[in-house]
Amino acid sequence: MPEKELPKIDLPEDWVIGTDISKELLSLYTNYPVRLKCEIFVLCMDGEVEASVNLNHISVRGNDVITLMPGTIFQIHKVEGNLKIYFLGFSSQYVEHSDQAHSMLEAVLFTLGRPVIALKSEGARMLESYMQFLIRMYEYFPEKVRREISPNLYADLHKGISIVYRSRSAEKLTMSKSELLCRNFTQLVLQHYNRTRNVAWYAEQLGITHAYLSTTVKQVTGRTCGEIISAMVIMDAKSQLKSTHLSVQDIADSLNFANMSFFGKYFKRCVGMSPLEYRNNG
Repeated sequence: MPEKELPKIDLPEDWVIGTDISKELLSLYTNYPVRLKCEIFVLCMDGEVEASVNLNHISVRGNDVITLMPGTIFQIHKVEGNLKIYFLGFSSQYVEHSDQAHSMLEAVLFTLGRPVIALKSEGARMLESYMQFLIRMYEYFPEKVRREISPNLYADLHKGISIVYRSRSAEKLTMSKSELLCRNFTQLVLQHYNRTRNVAWYAEQLGITHAYLSTTVKQVTGRTCGEIISAMVIMDAKSQLKSTHLSVQDIADSLNFANMSFFGKYFKRCVGMSPLEYRNNG
């Protein structure tokens, strides 16, 4: 099935949390891949799930945390055991309109190519208690109040995810040469996407060929280098269009486009509408 035809999954509210992920629900995604429009965090306390995330095979077991960013393509292969899974998701509408693009970009950096991380049992229980608290809060407050909570929840969760991934990396998690290269590439992109979108420049900074970088990143993440750079540029542009009153020209300048026309064409090619159309109607 061509990527552009992949079924898409989104959420109806700014954020949704729960535990109602069953074998029956996951079995709906075993026959074909789907693309996430929303962003989802999952805590698995029991059971086992075999899946593909951006073409890479993953195994999810008890005490594992999974971070699935918008645009992720995934497919379930096998579900075993007595599943106990918590999930917390943010809708594409909220993510795109949030003024906290950098929080997401940092999380993207740490999770790209490595969406699953194993927690120690004590850490998993602490996170489970936090999820249970959020579930009670979600059930108690009306949607209007939940929307008011969204910005702080979004920022806190992304910071927490980044800290967990950073600390686990500091513990010398086994990382292949390819994964390390992908991590270094995304770190560079995070630092320089608003200055250059030239893949060859990133390859030169890493001391490798354009072809080797492109092949490795595609194998690890399921995305091309250009797609990763574009995702960060567009995420930033969407955030500025929705959360600031900056002109399109100013936003184009902040992202180092030669002129507003070039920015407009780039944005429309990626999003399907012009920057002004997105600001007014997106």
